[in-house]
Amino acid sequence: MIDDALQKKALAALRRIEGQVRGVAKMIEDRRYCVDIVTQASAAEAALHRVGAMVLRKHMETCVMEAFRSGRRSDAREKVDELMRVYGQCRTR
Repeated sequence: MIDDALQKKALAALRRIEGQVRGVAKMIEDRRYCVDIVTQASAAEAALHRVGAMVLRKHMETCVMEAFRSGRRSDAREKVDELMRVYGQCRTR
């Protein structure tokens, strides 16, 4: 579960990313140099990936660990399957 500290940090990062994306759109509107646009778009993508990684870490530290501590193999397997589905989605994009 996302706690207050993670929520604050993630939302602040997402607001910065939102500004970056608006900046990329402006660069495209202004017909800026393609490599500069790609560089800025890549930076925004990397920042978004970092937010996802923060949330994933919290999920693993809380929900996944709780499933393993429960001693119920079905709960643990469900969380592993869930992570593998997410990982698979990330890798196919």
